Amino acid sequence: MTNQLNENEVQNDVEQENAVLSDSEQNKIKSEKFKSKIGGQALIEGIMMRGIDKSAMALRLPTGEIEVEEWDAKNGKNAPWYKKVPFIRGIFNMVGSLVEGYKCLSKSADRAMDFEDLEDEESQSKFEIWLEEKIGDKLVPVVTTIGTVFGVAIALLLFMWVPSLIVKGLEHFIPMNFFVKTLIEGIIKIFVFVGYMGLTGLMKDIRRTYEYHGAEHKTITCYEAGDDLTPESVKKYSRFHPRCGTSFIFIVLFISIIVFSVLRLPWENIFLRLVCKLLLLPVIVGIGYEIIRLAGRYDNKFTRIISAPGLWLQRLTTREPDLDVLEVAIAALKPCIPKDSVDDRW
Repeated sequence: MTNQLNENEVQNDVEQENAVLSDSEQNKIKSEKFKSKIGGQALIEGIMMRGIDKSAMALRLPTGEIEVEEWDAKNGKNAPWYKKVPFIRGIFNMVGSLVEGYKCLSKSADRAMDFEDLEDEESQSKFEIWLEEKIGDKLVPVVTTIGTVFGVAIALLLFMWVPSLIVKGLEHFIPMNFFVKTLIEGIIKIFVFVGYMGLTGLMKDIRRTYEYHGAEHKTITCYEAGDDLTPESVKKYSRFHPRCGTSFIFIVLFISIIVFSVLRLPWENIFLRLVCKLLLLPVIVGIGYEIIRLAGRYDNKFTRIISAPGLWLQRLTTREPDLDVLEVAIAALKPCIPKDSVDDRW
């Protein structure tokens, strides 16, 4: 289902000049009424939201219009059994989110390319013209797939291979026991992750995506508070949310330190250690998923402690969105709100 929403012209000169409210002030605006199960993902000039019965994607087109696409989802009581069993559901939900997110990201890139000015062939290289002639409409999906494969390979290299090599190198200069080596390896992973987030945030296009990430969090928080879903109302809320992919990744990295230490993965053979890490990844993801569910469901001293590092990291992966970005987030969220609000509560 696709429909077009005309852009609302908002004159917000005064609001743009006002400083953004502090986190404590934002949290005081509305008390949270319930914990929603709806989650989302930032796209290229858009947002994808995953609800209980419906998922939706909203994109801001270069024409200024908002394009909304929605489809059926099975994330609630109608979800298959393997998405409900604790510790098992984590890996299946993560894989499902990655697949669905990849498809939406590919679509958002494709829609952006539809509006590119490709009439001037002189601005294209011979290789680009050849690709367009041979591949045609499949060019963007092919490029996106290649980029995803390279991204996964780089992630494995940076987060699993390189930290182990660094620790092995340090071992020649500093005597370390098994637990110290595993701890240093985990700390290196965290530094790599934080550094990667910080560096990508310097890129203009990524900063724009981070605005949509912040808009996703603000919109869900506003919805959870029972407030009106308008850009002006949503803007008052915090861009940080405990149920965030950034927080989830940090929790997974932290858990991996504990699991690898307890199971005493071999250090003698780096390749064998890498294989063991890959085999244990579903276990770690399953544990991390249950922890992030707790953080999203409850608000107590324990959940605030485990959420604190992830919320801090969201300062790198989110940006304060403009009203037009918030409008897109609202358009993506509305189709995902179930008719029976009870279904959307933890």
